[in-house]
Amino acid sequence: MYHSHHDEMTQIGMGMTGLFVIHPQKPRGPAVDRDFAILLHEWRIDVGTMRPNPNEMVEFNMLTMNAKAFPGTEPLVVRKGDRVRIRIGNLSPMDHHPIHLHGYRFVTTETDGGPIPQSAQRPETSVLVPVSSTRTIEFVADEPGDWAMHCHMTHHVMNQMGHFLPNMIGVDPGNLNEKVRKLLPGYMTMGQNGMAGMGDMKVPPNSVPMLGGVGKYDEITMGGMFTVLKVRENLKSYADPGWYESPKGTLASAASDADLKKDGVNPEMPGRADPGDGRS
Repeated sequence: MYHSHHDEMTQIGMGMTGLFVIHPQKPRGPAVDRDFAILLHEWRIDVGTMRPNPNEMVEFNMLTMNAKAFPGTEPLVVRKGDRVRIRIGNLSPMDHHPIHLHGYRFVTTETDGGPIPQSAQRPETSVLVPVSSTRTIEFVADEPGDWAMHCHMTHHVMNQMGHFLPNMIGVDPGNLNEKVRKLLPGYMTMGQNGMAGMGDMKVPPNSVPMLGGVGKYDEITMGGMFTVLKVRENLKSYADPGWYESPKGTLASAASDADLKKDGVNPEMPGRADPGDGRS
């Protein structure tokens, strides 16, 4: 990984980072068909500003893969049967990142210190990438589909995050919106029902929503360090193939009344529910 050791806080905080990928003269291990490199970074970019704030030490509000936050990240497109290598480097100033891949297990074959002997490799679904380190993972793409790949720190898959915000979960705002809009047109209370549904919100110039990208079935309520591994059969190119068409019978769907009755369930009978104490 490249980064400056001169005025490091400023130059790394402003993005003077990158990856050198050096291939050995004598390749080691099985040949790979697809070789990806992802550089992880975190930034403080105040809403409406044009550049990161290099003085920040804690409140990083944008987290990126190759300088892009979801939904701006590029998918990793591979053909079924490809052997895939993903090199992950972390030049975030302060945070480690556990990178998790859905649908597959992989082995970590290298670190920034060199190759890992095959006898020491073990199957994983997540790999922890510490600050100023690299990890290289490999697997064979044998299962078609769209598979999420993301940091598993929950606030690292959101944009415009910040601390010291009031907890609004479960709060009934009543007519607060109506009152505040007399002073601030367009005001809306946020967070009382969670963070979903923000992808269509209007945002200030040079900003992004906290969450939300367009998915095949609904909004993808993710941001930040999130991308998609797209595995396809019979690819003609490695351009983005669009969303995966799931084979018939492989998606969950609502049961028909006939199916419910076949299983001894009366669809006309109201379900029983524990009223609880109202605090759950």
